Amino acid sequence: MSTRLHVVVPCYNPISGWEQMLAAHFQHFNEAAHAMFETLKLVVVVDGTSTHTRAANLDRLQGMLPNVAIVDYAVNQGKGYALRQGVASTDADFYLVTDADFPYTIDSMVRVAQVLKETGGIVAGNRDTAYYERVPLLRRWLSKCLRWMLRNVLRQPVDDSQCGLKGFDHAGKAVFLQTSINRFLFDLEFLMLANGKVPITPVPVELRESVVFNAVSWKILATEGRNFLWLLLRNPNAKKQ
Repeated sequence: MSTRLHVVVPCYNPISGWEQMLAAHFQHFNEAAHAMFETLKLVVVVDGTSTHTRAANLDRLQGMLPNVAIVDYAVNQGKGYALRQGVASTDADFYLVTDADFPYTIDSMVRVAQVLKETGGIVAGNRDTAYYERVPLLRRWLSKCLRWMLRNVLRQPVDDSQCGLKGFDHAGKAVFLQTSINRFLFDLEFLMLANGKVPITPVPVELRESVVFNAVSWKILATEGRNFLWLLLRNPNAKKQ
């Protein structure tokens, strides 16, 4: 039985040297997970040409990871859009989606990949309370409120919808490609669409020590607020409350 795992990451306006760091993180993951899969491949989606994503940067990345696949388009569309393009562009048995800085520990990624291989469906990373110590106050408050809403209003099986580490098989891919939100709440839309259709397994994950989250802009908050209301209205479980 073929076991191909593709890791899909979006990339927009990264820091200088991102390609070297990404290659190193992926190589570490490859070393830790290669025994479970026949093929491991990295798919990088350049979500609009921006700082440090010019041809020279991509050439250096391909020099370090000859098997890397790159999806590139000119205008920034958002993380949800980028990941859909990356997942749609490649064919594998299993997929992991995460961020280009690989914010979760390699052990966490291996754990998600292992559970995914064993159970199939969708595997959703679930962060512990230590996560809140690394985020700005507003972001911490928003995250806690959203988790409460997922448990008590939306009645979802996973309350940490916004954890940026998820895995899925072909059934999960079909649902993932049905999402329509282009920015951050695509994660929640994905889990809501999958609820009752594809098994969802939460798996505890940890952030790397050096990871720091930025504050969320008011423009993003306004956009995602509208997206949340749209998801709330279309959710049948919420309508029963």
